[in-house]
This record gives sequence, structure tokens and C-alpha cells, in this order.
Amino acid sequence: MNCPLCNGPNDCAMEENNAAKDCWCFQKSFPSTLLEAVPEELKNKACICRNCLSKAAEEQN
Repeated sequence: MNCPLCNGPNDCAMEENNAAKDCWCFQKSFPSTLLEAVPEELKNKACICRNCLSKAAEEQN
């Protein structure tokens, strides 16, 4: 599945390998405003990509 915000690849390790125990996002903090921007039907179903996380971090600074 792609990023629910930009529709780009999210590089989700969990999606690529259901047995994955680690993904790039596990050590990241996602701002609540970014999580709230995910469409309701995709919440807890699609992963936000690194690019969207980076853009949100830049906007906060």
C-alpha cells in the first residue's frame, strides 16, 4: 500500500514481510497533526512515508 497522504511508496517492512519485526518508522515520532491528516478510512491501515514525515518535521521547525 502507498502513503495515505501523498500516494507515494511508504517502504513499509511490515507490508513487504508480514513476519518483519522492525520497520524504519518504529523509531520515529509522528506529529499528531500528520496522523490526523490521514483519511479516516485509511487510519491504522496505511503507513505514512518518510517524505511526508520529513516535510512535517520541516514545517514544525
